[in-house]
Amino acid sequence: MTRQPALFVSHGAPTIVIDDTPARHFLAGLASGLPAQPDAIVIISAHHDEPLASITSAARPSTIHDFGGFPDVLYRMRYSAPGSPKLAQRISELLNAAAIANRLDPERGFDHGTWTPLILAWPDADIPVVQVSINSRETPEYHYRLGQALEPLRDDNILVIGSGAITHNLHAFFRGGYAADAPAQPWVIDFLGWLDRQLIAGSHDAVLGAIGQAPHGTDNHPTMDHILPLFVALGAGGVESKATKLHASVEYGVLAMDAWRFD
Repeated sequence: MTRQPALFVSHGAPTIVIDDTPARHFLAGLASGLPAQPDAIVIISAHHDEPLASITSAARPSTIHDFGGFPDVLYRMRYSAPGSPKLAQRISELLNAAAIANRLDPERGFDHGTWTPLILAWPDADIPVVQVSINSRETPEYHYRLGQALEPLRDDNILVIGSGAITHNLHAFFRGGYAADAPAQPWVIDFLGWLDRQLIAGSHDAVLGAIGQAPHGTDNHPTMDHILPLFVALGAGGVESKATKLHASVEYGVLAMDAWRFD
């Protein structure tokens, strides 16, 4: 059985599916870099935030358009990948074994943190997808343990993806008025450089403490929601995993779109 890596991707705004950007082209080619087509995908989205781990268990999840003010074409898009109640149950059992409280959610669909990267990478929507929530009330260490609990899935050709943002300061984005191709601001560069060094060195404890320890940590993440999927992917990669940067680009000077692989 093929062992899949764990991935972290920055999903950006919903318009990533229609914009001509380096990040869009990277995601469109994401599948080609995997060892095989996955039998299923488990994705942890920054936009699925629950007070305990929630696992989508519908056989046919809906597409959620959890945004406003974007072009009409985005609201007409549907990502019709099947769910997998059987895989959802297995995930629940893995989390139970790790003493992580959880629930199956047969009503929840795919939010844009899930369907926008997947519609680019797997446009045929023929791979079963199960979404697992973050919990912004919990610590980075909790999310790392969540990822560790999911690691065994990788041995069964199941791809684990954390979908968030490597930097995510929307106040700076709206306030800054930067052009789409503006260079990264110094405070973004400093944070990314520090985080790169810790990930490549395998310093997982440092990465988990990035918001408090890295330069400009809170400037890049005023709230933790979009970096929490990185911690899940890091945990799912394994304690001795090698971190490989797959993509780096910056949009509007402040929104970094980095992607990482852990295996």
